[in-house]
Amino acid sequence: MPPKRTASRTMNRRVPIYEGKAKQLFEGPEPGTLIQHFKDDATAFNNAKKGVINGKGVINNRISEYLMLRLSDIGIPTHFIRTLNMREQLVKAVEIIPLEVIVRNVAAGSFAQRFGIEEGAALPYPIIEFCLKSDKLNDPIVAPEIIVAFQWAQPSELEDITSMALRINDFLSGLFLGAGIRLIDFKIEFGRHYEGNTVQVILADEISPDCCRLWDTKTGEKMDKDRFRRDLGKVEEAYREVARRLGVLPGENDVAIAKPPVKKAVVKLSAVTKKKKK
Repeated sequence: MPPKRTASRTMNRRVPIYEGKAKQLFEGPEPGTLIQHFKDDATAFNNAKKGVINGKGVINNRISEYLMLRLSDIGIPTHFIRTLNMREQLVKAVEIIPLEVIVRNVAAGSFAQRFGIEEGAALPYPIIEFCLKSDKLNDPIVAPEIIVAFQWAQPSELEDITSMALRINDFLSGLFLGAGIRLIDFKIEFGRHYEGNTVQVILADEISPDCCRLWDTKTGEKMDKDRFRRDLGKVEEAYREVARRLGVLPGENDVAIAKPPVKKAVVKLSAVTKKKKK
């Protein structure tokens, strides 16, 4: 009996808060914090296509940590506090604003399809699209007026989000370009961070090849989740190459960590039943 009680206390030590398609959130060790756990699960087309990319969680954890820290250096407030282990981060607890903020530099994916533009055509300037976070409604695109009308965000919050999104795009575009990678587009999320009597909109969630379109500047080779979406193969290798170029997986030992030796790195896919935008 005593061993069972001990096991029960151990299991209850981590209180689950939320589980999404690629991450889990647990109650943090300090008030106002959460533990963000990166999974190897991969999904596309609103969960119609599912798979597992071995080592993805480790790689995304490291890439997201690196990019969050770099953005913090230029004054972008983020939820990131520190890395806990290979798959987990300690982050600030926030009230997620129910919007996906997509910044586009080049026509690709659903954007190119919607407007009949050739994929790869550079846009005249960065374009921001807002989508309501709702799997049930298939994440519909929403206009700023609708966002304010339904109070998903206040006008001042939307202004802050737009300003930060453009600054993030400008910085990341240069950062990736220095690594031989073209930032095509990316999706980010924001949350309200409450501290005392103040509330601040900050960058949350993650930034990784899961939520960015990244193309090699010389070859145009895709280095992101489009390899999974479009059955191009070598998904993990592409993620690992992004990490290597950014300097977060600099050596063979790191590659061994990202790719567990007990399992062959494979992508297991289910049938695609429908397609949707990024």
